[in-house]
Amino acid sequence: MVDRVVIVTGANSGIGKMTALELARKGARVVMICRSRSKGEAAMAEIIAQSGSAQVELIIADFASLESVRRAADAFLKSHDRLHVLVNNAGLYMSERLLSQEGYEMTFAVNHLAPFLLTNLLLERLRASAPARVVTVSSAAHMTGHIRFDDLNATRGFSGFRAYGDSKLANVLFSNELARRLEGSAVTSNSLHPGVVASNFASGTGGLMGVFFSLARPFFSSPEQGAQTSIYLASAPEVAGVSGKYYANKRPQSSSAESKNRDVQRRLWDVSADLVKLS
Repeated sequence: MVDRVVIVTGANSGIGKMTALELARKGARVVMICRSRSKGEAAMAEIIAQSGSAQVELIIADFASLESVRRAADAFLKSHDRLHVLVNNAGLYMSERLLSQEGYEMTFAVNHLAPFLLTNLLLERLRASAPARVVTVSSAAHMTGHIRFDDLNATRGFSGFRAYGDSKLANVLFSNELARRLEGSAVTSNSLHPGVVASNFASGTGGLMGVFFSLARPFFSSPEQGAQTSIYLASAPEVAGVSGKYYANKRPQSSSAESKNRDVQRRLWDVSADLVKLS
């Protein structure tokens, strides 16, 4: 990964932080995109100290704001003429229905619309830097998901678990459609399930789901274990030409039937492009 430029979103904690750390150890120039400046700076200092690399940078962006995503992409493009790997890692779980700055249901906005927009804003730089890779962190929870095109804002009977599963399905659909659109470009796109990881994810969740996370957390994988598939897809030579796949434990797996539906993939892409006002 020496001389390779990598972006990792949500890199201040959990699997994002471990992904950034390991890629820095491999010699990559790592750009962390984080919501909190204080947490981002603290994580950056740790990564620099533990990796022995000074090639670690920080860009601040709140994925609950598409305008903030645009500013982050602009900041990167102005300061870097190459991008070889984009790891779309940032995500959240919401136990109640809240809206993003633009008025979209928060889970859908942060987990899908933000990385969709960021990737598209950086796509020409990825193409120009090829061979390049886009790695999108999804979840096995996508198996429970369904894209409700008539209610993407989850206005009817909101369920945090359902919204999360739907957003993770959107990740796989997006990754698969992106892979098809990038055919022949030497830029690959793959998604993955990191495992159930003991990180800060869903740390503020209330209700029954909060009780479940609290009781089950001791049995979850460590962030180091959870980051392995992200690191593998971002750096392993053996997957250099692989695209349009869904991975778990560093192996290709079968994703849900809906995630493979090309009509749903194309429709979600077109609807998402309209929602984020992609020119």
